[in-house]
Amino acid sequence: MGNKKAKSKANSNGNRPRNGSRASKAHLAADAVVRPVERSGSASRDLRTYSIPDYRLEHPDFTVRQRVEKDRDGADHVRYEVEGNLDTPVPPIRDSKYLDKKQCIEIYRYMLLNRKMEVALENLYKQGKVVGGVYFGLGQEACSCASAYALDKDDWFAPMIRNQGSLLVRAFRASDTMMQYMAKADSPTKGRDGTSHFGDIEKRNMVSPISMLGDLIPVMSGVALGARLQGRDIAVMTYIGDGGQSTGVTYEGINFAAVQNLGLVLFVESNLWAYSTPSEMQYRCQDLAERAIGYGIPGVIVDGTDACQVYDAAHEAVGRAHSGGGPTLIEAKMMRMKGHAIHDAAAYVPKQMMEYWKKRDPIARFENYLVKEKKWLIAKENEALIAEVESVIEAEREIAVNSPMPTPESAEGGVFCEDGCHEIKPKYAMPNVKKGTGSYKETEAAVHLK
Repeated sequence: MGNKKAKSKANSNGNRPRNGSRASKAHLAADAVVRPVERSGSASRDLRTYSIPDYRLEHPDFTVRQRVEKDRDGADHVRYEVEGNLDTPVPPIRDSKYLDKKQCIEIYRYMLLNRKMEVALENLYKQGKVVGGVYFGLGQEACSCASAYALDKDDWFAPMIRNQGSLLVRAFRASDTMMQYMAKADSPTKGRDGTSHFGDIEKRNMVSPISMLGDLIPVMSGVALGARLQGRDIAVMTYIGDGGQSTGVTYEGINFAAVQNLGLVLFVESNLWAYSTPSEMQYRCQDLAERAIGYGIPGVIVDGTDACQVYDAAHEAVGRAHSGGGPTLIEAKMMRMKGHAIHDAAAYVPKQMMEYWKKRDPIARFENYLVKEKKWLIAKENEALIAEVESVIEAEREIAVNSPMPTPESAEGGVFCEDGCHEIKPKYAMPNVKKGTGSYKETEAAVHLK
């Protein structure tokens, strides 16, 4: 663990103690500074990354306990109870260090689009117009939209099932997502998929979601490595839930990005429930951001329902990636406000816990911030903005509903990449490889790196 002097310095930089209440632990790290491992030459062996900044203005102090009871037939019945203080006031939005009035209103509009698109999808499902299930990001709009908003045009992203708002930020239309769930002929996959498995590697730099949780992390690390071999340091953003982060490939992907110093921006959406398993039974550590310590990379904690906190953390991580500073792990704390999918009523979630997070609705909080605190929107302007978003979603819904179903004969095409289908070219530039050599070392040396 290093000498005593190193330990003392780490403690003075704000690492949290390993005992005491949740609240006291979290407050200590609020102004901590994360020191990345040096990458010039050989890595410094006596430099450690112990500090985890926590930018939240609130630190919930409750936990979920499992109760096993016998029913009338003597069979075990499992239910969950929440213990602790759930009667605390809703904190204010933290002012952003980077966003201006116009940008805040744009993020707010994307969040509204995200919410109302998913409401439309739920209605389409109930009308029997959706093929398969629907996955929602209710309560996670700030995380999806504000994070994607921090990316530059040349950066890449790979959303998960609850990050449909990030698609809107990156110029996908709401009708694209609706048609995809409806398996329509005009959907991004031309009706070949009924969920979120689509991307756009040509214009929007989006890698398709992968159902095997965690697999997007090494894929996105590979995208960052490919860009570096073409002479660019870019940011690549993806997401993983608190349940999905338990997969082995998650650790392999983060470790690869850390060792190669790649610009991975990983959002761990700590939404408290891995399907029906509470976080307390998923992992033992206090905060998932602490796992960044083991990789020697920066880790931070933000309130996932505060768009300004999410944006600022993403903005700094993207800037670090662009400068060649390597990966960042951002833990966004919030709660998934619906079940795993539309078929899941989430009856396992204690009602008090649901009520607690309903009061922390990210859209309601941001609306209050813009209208009442900052006064960047007057009430009439806000009403007009909401009406405009509703009009857009209704028009997009009509497009999706009126799109035809794919013809049966179309199913045989597009399964494999046929001759002349498309040419795959480097996104940024051809690596400058010396002729007549196949050596990896020589190839690497010939590539201009930032």
